Amino acid sequence: MIKNWKKHGQKTDYDCGFFQVQVHRSSSPVTGKKHPFYVLSTRDWVNVIALTPKQKVLMVSQFRHGSGKISLEIPGGAVDRRDSSPLAAGKRELLEETGYQASKWYSLGKIHPNPAILNNTCYLFLATGAKKVSPLKLDEAEELEVSLLPVKNIAELIRKGGVRHALVVAAFYLFDQFKRKHASKP
Repeated sequence: MIKNWKKHGQKTDYDCGFFQVQVHRSSSPVTGKKHPFYVLSTRDWVNVIALTPKQKVLMVSQFRHGSGKISLEIPGGAVDRRDSSPLAAGKRELLEETGYQASKWYSLGKIHPNPAILNNTCYLFLATGAKKVSPLKLDEAEELEVSLLPVKNIAELIRKGGVRHALVVAAFYLFDQFKRKHASKP
């Protein structure tokens, strides 16, 4: 049976503000041998599937430096210190990135983006009844374009590679499970 490794300490190797590179020293429960492991320590994230009354999903396109490509995603971002909860962060991110607010909110769950190297959690929400209420309020280094797509087309868009962001694919999977469980709702 797999057991937890024993942690003997950690140090921050590099701090860039948004994340820190930490070195954890842990020992194997089988051999007792100590090894270094590198962990990116960062804030929790939120992602929001927002639906309009006409069953259009709000999508955002933005350039991603990791892939070097434009990525089609759902609104989301980091849970800031000023946010009272992940839900509050989801509402803030939706408004900032799309100019929309939603009348009903549902938790779709939470996931670990990459537990091999990241220590954070991503909270996923469904927001329904989304309506445009303001212009975008983007961060200085944020440039994106908002589009409205029929929610019925999302699965095919994912299958064809139009959405490649793993957290967005996971959000739509959990949304599909939510719809199956609540067939008469949203």
